[in-house]
Amino acid sequence: MEQTVGQLTEYFRNVYGLGQPDLKKYSPLTLAYIGDAVYELVLRTYVVGQGNAPVVKLHHRTSDLVNAHTQSELARLIMDDLSEEETAVYKRGRNARSYTKAKNASTADYRRATGLEALVGYLYLAGRYERLISLIHDGLQGLTMI
Repeated sequence: MEQTVGQLTEYFRNVYGLGQPDLKKYSPLTLAYIGDAVYELVLRTYVVGQGNAPVVKLHHRTSDLVNAHTQSELARLIMDDLSEEETAVYKRGRNARSYTKAKNASTADYRRATGLEALVGYLYLAGRYERLISLIHDGLQGLTMI
């Protein structure tokens, strides 16, 4: 029996007794925390879907897409397509005071990447999977590295 991401997420919530999240109560960095994982899973799925390869090559391809600079560029590419609500979530994430520092990215790239991750986390927790994938897909199409 095939299940959608939504069904799996709902099943997971039921198994662990988790209710529906109240997204307005989540901090932007909490949204970015889950968004980071969701974004990486989507990109790993994308990379693996392009064909079997040694794991080290898969890792390098994925790393090129999940770093702060690339996430920042992807965010720039999709900004005009965001709704007011999505833009507000992105800006909350971008402007959040993070207690970690970018290792290999500028502060501006790191903040924009955090905004993107907050948006991804928000859309994931809201169950808006088609919108989430659509935005990532549109951004990936605009990147020159693919």
